[in-house]
Amino acid sequence: MGTWEGGNVGTGQRAAPAKRFEQLEVWQTARELAKGIYRAARTQKLAREPVLRSQMLRAVVSISSNIAEGYERGTRKQQIEFCYLAKGSAGELRSQLILAHDSDLLRQQAFDWLLDRCDKCSRQLANYVQHLQRSQERIRGTKFASAAHGGAGASAKEKA
Repeated sequence: MGTWEGGNVGTGQRAAPAKRFEQLEVWQTARELAKGIYRAARTQKLAREPVLRSQMLRAVVSISSNIAEGYERGTRKQQIEFCYLAKGSAGELRSQLILAHDSDLLRQQAFDWLLDRCDKCSRQLANYVQHLQRSQERIRGTKFASAAHGGAGASAKEKA
């Protein structure tokens, strides 16, 4: 496919609203980034630097995990907060990628691919947060949608 990791994520087309976090393009990008970091941790000189490797793995796992946790929390406010945590982890990882490259722990092709995916994920998170903020008044979150229809999020009093 011509890329270091071998694969493309996202078509840039507007998708239907996600019913699960796995359908979010930003989560899919974070997942591809994680696969790339794990691959680099096994195949690059980075494998011989346990401290930096461990920090990078924790940061990349934090990105997709925070996207997923925020989505599952059920309110827009919490989803936004967790997206900001994910964005912070993306910034942390970008810094670590640069340090690893400067220290000759990542080959140029791997570095370019990983940095591109990390930048893409960070941009997608910023755009997703803007979307969530714009729609916050209209759509409060899945927690409230369920309560309004007597679903799992509704209290016993609301269901009665």
